[in-house]
Amino acid sequence: MKIVGLLSLFFALAFGSGDAAGEALNLTTTWVGIASLIIFVVGYFFIATEENFHIDKAKPAIFIGTFMFLLIGFYMLANGLDVHLLQNEVNHLILEISQIVFFLMVAMTYIEALIERDVFNALKYNLVSKGYTYKRLFWLTGVLAFFISPVADNLTTALILSTVLLTIDRNNTNFLVAGAINIVVAANAGGAWSPFGDITTLMAWAAGKAPFIDFFALFPASFIGWLVTAFLLARIVPAGSPHFDPATEQKVSIKKGGKVVIGLGAFTIFSAVMMHQLFHLPAMWGMMFGFSLLSIYTYIYKKTNKNEEPMHVFHYMSKIENNTLFFFFGILAAVGALHFVGFLNYAVSLYDKFGATAVNIGVGFLSAIVDNVPVMSAVLKANPMMGADVGENLSQWLLVTLTAGIGGSMISFGSAAGVGVMGKLKGIYTFGAHMKYAWTVVAGYIVSVVIWYIQFEIFHLYF
Repeated sequence: MKIVGLLSLFFALAFGSGDAAGEALNLTTTWVGIASLIIFVVGYFFIATEENFHIDKAKPAIFIGTFMFLLIGFYMLANGLDVHLLQNEVNHLILEISQIVFFLMVAMTYIEALIERDVFNALKYNLVSKGYTYKRLFWLTGVLAFFISPVADNLTTALILSTVLLTIDRNNTNFLVAGAINIVVAANAGGAWSPFGDITTLMAWAAGKAPFIDFFALFPASFIGWLVTAFLLARIVPAGSPHFDPATEQKVSIKKGGKVVIGLGAFTIFSAVMMHQLFHLPAMWGMMFGFSLLSIYTYIYKKTNKNEEPMHVFHYMSKIENNTLFFFFGILAAVGALHFVGFLNYAVSLYDKFGATAVNIGVGFLSAIVDNVPVMSAVLKANPMMGADVGENLSQWLLVTLTAGIGGSMISFGSAAGVGVMGKLKGIYTFGAHMKYAWTVVAGYIVSVVIWYIQFEIFHLYF
């Protein structure tokens, strides 16, 4: 299904109206343009089917992202074209990608520090030891996913809370399936209204498509859409309470220094926002400043708490998912290559032909089949004018951020959060189990779009 969606997207782009705004260089009809498109589709085939071929998605992503530019370079050199155009494109890509990668690297390091300090294990114990009913635990894990993912990322949030589900009850299938879908939807919805809650919102914010504060205006659409899905799913959650034996469950508390790390993490996010808003520096600059504070604190902690378990910031860094960072590098570079040869110019014609609202709603469905990162990257690279005035243009960019963020929840493998939970709940949360209740997610998606339309198009309510 991902490959069908991918092919549909690029056939639409390749054979769309040719009167879109053109670039100074258009290589779409040359052998290197056609080869680049084929390489991207074949490479993404291996990315989408990584479990079948047992190959990490970062490997084909890096290959296509670098190889496509090599081919373009050879073509330009052989045909006497100005290679400085290619150099400028790659320099721009390096700046764009490095901002995202450094931002995510620091965020992931903080998450690993919090995990090592048992912050999330303490949260898990507090949930399962209270004697709550299945329905109450269903709502609590959903609410936590919705409000943790804007600060952490949706994948980490989903993985932590799906582990909580297994701790609560490994055998109650109805509870586990409903809870897993609820967590995936809530994590994706929570990430959609925060500039750093999801990679797509981070990309849109870094590209300057909306001010930091205006992303929070998506809260009503994100929250109410998730609430509708959760309300419909709650009907299949069984009655009663899970068994909990305090005699066999060891109490978990936050380790010393964990609360300080929480405070430093919050200040790091504040620094990223303020540096971007006040000084117009990249948000990653504030994140790196926060990383320096964590590094200094771990040094002081080690010197002043010699009898305690030490904290090692570079050990935390060694545990982050570098393959995820390299995947982002590869896929963003590959989309950049397609943009350079001219394919993404055709995307503008889709907005001209069908209107921004219709296309942006379609982006949500497409991101469920393909992946929201390349789809959002393609939209940003195409950079269509989405409205006749500044306000309309802003509301449409917020819409595509919303739909790209929450659209992946409609299919189990449509988002990183969904794929992660499928791995945690193998044999329980499956494609078939998700699709049985996918209509609840679609209903929430529709409600989110309706809320967006009422808020922005009718009442023009922003932050």
